[in-house]
Amino acid sequence: MARAGLTAERLTRAGAELADEAGFDHVTVSALARRFDVKVASLYSHVKSSQDLRTRIALLALDELADRAADALAGRAGKDALAAFANAYRDYAREHPGRYAAAQLRLDPETAAAGAGVRHAQMTRAILRGYDLTEPEQTHAVRMLGSVFHGFVGLESGGGFSHSAPDSQESWDRTLDALDALLRNWPSP
Repeated sequence: MARAGLTAERLTRAGAELADEAGFDHVTVSALARRFDVKVASLYSHVKSSQDLRTRIALLALDELADRAADALAGRAGKDALAAFANAYRDYAREHPGRYAAAQLRLDPETAAAGAGVRHAQMTRAILRGYDLTEPEQTHAVRMLGSVFHGFVGLESGGGFSHSAPDSQESWDRTLDALDALLRNWPSP
């Protein structure tokens, strides 16, 4: 019998909080059971395994991040849209480091297709349409933007920019300026 008050959604949210506090790598069904002061077996009526829990957290994070990015993009175009989108990712990673890590989890194709990852791709492509990029150049640009955003956020969150001047915010702003210039002057194939 399932313990009163425990649901897959509640466990997913608690797992997301645990990820932000302790790191996504530390999220397990056992750790969550300790958090709720219940036996591990009592959680298996709600989640199948630690991998299932981690997948649920990844999907939650992707949804949250897509909602945040969509709100940031509303009514914007060009460099303004690019900066709003990038800042939504960076801000989310700063506020929810474990969830942001979860959003990078490799999902099976069926789960990925049903998740918010599709929305992320659509928003990125919408930004790129403002730069008049068509396929296959658009795909190259999507990959480049993802690499830059995730790379910068990863280095920054790991303390990679904390040992020298200028401040990482200044570097972030310059990076966005450079990306805008590159997208406006995308090289011919």
